[in-house]
Amino acid sequence: MVSYLQIEGLTKRFGAALMYENVSMELSEGQRVAIVAKNGAGKTTLLNIIAGKEPYEAGLITFKNDLRIAYLDQNPTYPAHYTVLEAFCSVPNEMANLIARYEALLAKGDAVYQTDEFQQVLTEMDHHKAWDYEQRAKQILTKLNITDFNQKVGTLSGGQLKRLALANALISEPDLLILDEPTNHLDLAMTEWLEEYLNKSSLTLLMVTHDRYFLDRVCTEIIEIDNKQLYRYKGNYSYYLEKHQERDEQRNAELARANNLFRKELDWMRRQPQARGTKAKSRIDDFYKLQDKVRQKTTEGQVRLEVKSAYLGSKIFEAQYICKSFGEKRILHNFYYQFSKGEKMGIVGANGTGKSTFVKLLLGLVKPDSGAFDIGETVKFGYYSQDGLQFNDQMKVIDVVRDIAEEIDLGGGKRLSASQFLAHFLFTPETQNNYVYKLSGGEKRRLHLCTVLMQNPNFLVLDEPTNDLDIVTLNLLEDYLQTFSGCVIVVSHDRYFMDKVVDHLLVFKGNAEVQDFPGNYTDYRFYREEQDKQKAQEKKKTVAEVAVPKTEHKRKLTYGEQQELKQLEKDIAMLEAEKAALEADFASGNLSSEELQTKAQRMNELLPLLDEKEMRWLELSEL
Repeated sequence: MVSYLQIEGLTKRFGAALMYENVSMELSEGQRVAIVAKNGAGKTTLLNIIAGKEPYEAGLITFKNDLRIAYLDQNPTYPAHYTVLEAFCSVPNEMANLIARYEALLAKGDAVYQTDEFQQVLTEMDHHKAWDYEQRAKQILTKLNITDFNQKVGTLSGGQLKRLALANALISEPDLLILDEPTNHLDLAMTEWLEEYLNKSSLTLLMVTHDRYFLDRVCTEIIEIDNKQLYRYKGNYSYYLEKHQERDEQRNAELARANNLFRKELDWMRRQPQARGTKAKSRIDDFYKLQDKVRQKTTEGQVRLEVKSAYLGSKIFEAQYICKSFGEKRILHNFYYQFSKGEKMGIVGANGTGKSTFVKLLLGLVKPDSGAFDIGETVKFGYYSQDGLQFNDQMKVIDVVRDIAEEIDLGGGKRLSASQFLAHFLFTPETQNNYVYKLSGGEKRRLHLCTVLMQNPNFLVLDEPTNDLDIVTLNLLEDYLQTFSGCVIVVSHDRYFMDKVVDHLLVFKGNAEVQDFPGNYTDYRFYREEQDKQKAQEKKKTVAEVAVPKTEHKRKLTYGEQQELKQLEKDIAMLEAEKAALEADFASGNLSSEELQTKAQRMNELLPLLDEKEMRWLELSEL
């Protein structure tokens, strides 16, 4: 295989903190590699170093000559005054630049059609087959729910910006595609589309993602950053879990043997006289090396989510015929639901269908147009939101927690100080005294989760809790929620997380249509696929029934109707042939602008004419 990327002896520090030391890796053509690690271990930093966005202390990074690279940044930016299409065409790509010139000329009005510059651009568009490229670009944007190509970038949400940047990376046709959290801000349908798109492509991939189904279905190799080193596993996420467990067991066994030896050597050290010979000195040196080894932790630190929840009565909440719209966009209409004690509900649906709005209505952050929520007196909400990371960056981590409480009640008479509580969430004493701005995105998410749980809620409302949390934290959060005695509502696009946590779904389908489905996401996906198959079979059956002339009660066609039927068959065949020829012309990419316009106009005339003749043929066939 052709080597695309080689990293040799890479060392990276942040101040005094060592991120990695003397690490090496290679990426070859066709490989699909994911990087996994705990938050703060340097996943995004490694991608930024490879992309040339961050410096490093030592090492050598070598790329194949003329390698085309596209990088999806975790937080992409574009000039606010750009339109979506201008931003899309802003990548350093010959085809994108050509389309940008074409679109800029069109914006000048009809007079530009007669200019030499416009004719030159048309010639270049034809030569490079840029019409196909532009159409494919708009198809990808549409798949990612970006349909207003003239919208200003400054008006886009963070999620829309991320999806625009993802579309840019995909359409640039790179040799190497680097993706940092590509599924963040994608709804379930978009994530499944992206999985299919990447699996059909021949792209070489290097990515960071916490979506475990995505890892399993797209990636063929896993690189883990652990203890400032890189470990490579040649398999998907399921294979990695198996081998990672074996490595942990082997490491713990080695440390156990080292501990046994250390106890013997420690006893020897205590019994030896002060004056020792050369042979004894060598043994003493080995003892101190062994001592350094046994000081390593035998197991990884874990986020322990053992917190008390307040008492919760039998009455939870009742949504009483809620209506909510934003202009002409309907979110809920006469929605009624009675929530039961112990429920763990998942909320899914396409972006913009009202999932987060429903949560905000429940919490009183948004007012319904009509209807009301009747909430039980004992309900104490804990809200983990997409917008909940609004910490003061100049505060220390420990002070963020102390502002809420100096001590945290864990139940059973057990209490922890703010510092002890943060330690349970893998915040070391050094990190606790760091300023918030020094935390990674995932560490800020973990801090937000900490501040929600420490208030002892009995009803957790989690809006996209999985974005930016590392896999270790996700697994433990899932375990915690499975045993949580209170109620849970989760809005998430993480299919793995939903499968483990929820017992039923509210599916938001848009235009105030909400389906209550009894099962997890995989159950719902299977149900949806079966429904789609059934609809396809029914449609096929209907078409067959219409196409087959009925023999019952048939009257004989008149002579005129017989002649009309024969002529219709000839006309339909001619129109079908013309339609096929037009479609072939469009696909060729060789049409000039005038030819394209003329043939498009003819297609618009042809389709209704063909429909009309086919309907008449069916009418006569059934007589």
